[in-house]
Amino acid sequence: LIMNTFVPSLQAVHAKITAALARAKRSDTVILVAVSKTQPAEKIREAYLAHQIDFGENYLQEALDKQKQLQDCAIVWHFIGPIQSNKTTLIAEHFDWVHSVDRLKVAQRLASARPSHLPPLNICIQINSSLEDSKSGVAAEELKSFAEAISHMPQLKLRGLMAIPAPTNDETLQRAQFKIVHDAFVNLQQFGHKIDTLSIGMSTDFEAAIMEGATMIRVGSALFGARPAKNLVNN
Repeated sequence: LIMNTFVPSLQAVHAKITAALARAKRSDTVILVAVSKTQPAEKIREAYLAHQIDFGENYLQEALDKQKQLQDCAIVWHFIGPIQSNKTTLIAEHFDWVHSVDRLKVAQRLASARPSHLPPLNICIQINSSLEDSKSGVAAEELKSFAEAISHMPQLKLRGLMAIPAPTNDETLQRAQFKIVHDAFVNLQQFGHKIDTLSIGMSTDFEAAIMEGATMIRVGSALFGARPAKNLVNN
């Protein structure tokens, strides 16, 4: 019997999720998306056999190669990287979720490319929570009209918001940035959008994210260990 090396790290992350939910006095659950960019298909299969279902990929070509090798696994695929307009067709055809929608043109292209035999593509709008000019994401004041536009695209299903805050080890600062996203999320719900997903929190800050209402966290190195160097192929 081959030892599944993924199990201990998966159990450790789930224990931290459970503890953070208890600390936040929450009775709901958090979906764990395993960020598998640069990880080989065998590692993803090992994780899948340990009952990890959701996987996040940043690089399109690498993801498509792995999807071919893992066709026999009922994986839920999340695209979480920056989206170039020329990649929207393949993303719309091969993923269940897209977390990084930050331009209307990208949303429109995903909608027009989503095959009719597939269910609507689950979309999270990426918002800029750290107010850094260099960070991609929709500005808070544009969020309402952006969400409204997506809600009129039947091929897309607006599920919620995603953010990548500025990195910091200070939990108070982590929580302050996540609170901005949570407030924007509640605001959209109050405008009548039936959204249910707050995709915030990564390996170094997911506990703070859970304290601020995360329903989905994107965890890579805490599950897979240090990331192997990415092959310099055109993604």
